[in-house]
Amino acid sequence: MGVPLLDKNPGDLHITWGGHATVLIELDGVRLVTDPVMRRRVVHLLRHVPAPGPAFTSDIDAVLISHLHFDHLDLPTLKRFDPATRIIVPAGAGPMIQRAGFRKVTELRVGETFEIGSVTIAAVTADHDGRRHPFGVEVEALGYEIIGSRRLYFAGDTDVHPELAELAGELEIALLPIWGWGHKLGPGHMDPRGAAQAAAMLQPEITVPIHWGTYFPAGMRGVRGRLLEKPVAAFEDQMVEIASGLEARVLRPGESLSRPAASS
Repeated sequence: MGVPLLDKNPGDLHITWGGHATVLIELDGVRLVTDPVMRRRVVHLLRHVPAPGPAFTSDIDAVLISHLHFDHLDLPTLKRFDPATRIIVPAGAGPMIQRAGFRKVTELRVGETFEIGSVTIAAVTADHDGRRHPFGVEVEALGYEIIGSRRLYFAGDTDVHPELAELAGELEIALLPIWGWGHKLGPGHMDPRGAAQAAAMLQPEITVPIHWGTYFPAGMRGVRGRLLEKPVAAFEDQMVEIASGLEARVLRPGESLSRPAASS
């Protein structure tokens, strides 16, 4: 079960999953949110779990956007944040975010970094089509390393690729997608087996599965229950088979993982 975020020590690490690819990360006094999508309906997708509360939009130091698909960049959700919030996006996406009213927009390419307080955000490779469909901006998708007193990896959306192995080494948390929002996956995604393979390459202390069990297309009511839950069960089985020495921690939307600061 998740741990309530009470009486926080700034040196502690807190991860709260808001559903899909939306994660609140609290590290070294810095509050980050990844790919915020919180509405009940996004295009043809309906949300089947509770929406995140105000903690996901209040006093946020930066929002990290991995790519421009509607289930990762939802402009109505983004507008719930203070316009002075720092928004970090793939290179080329800045004008779209500025038109939405945000004044502090940082564009990154793979290999580039940005510092927020004592935390460094590093853009890393993602194997995924990051463009805004059908006629929007074409940008590359990113993953993000989050580096402070400990190191995390947020994959966004990606397939397994060789560069993942370069992120191994003293990685505390890996936030890995294990599915999507429908009954099948297209190219550029990790399925449960792919996510377990990625965990084996990354060797994190803890792998947290994300991007599952949150949104499903409207009109498919008869099959949604099984398909919303099936990916995480399959992921746990694949972790036992492929990455048996590694810990996987399954969170439900709104649940948290807390890790105390290392004692000196």
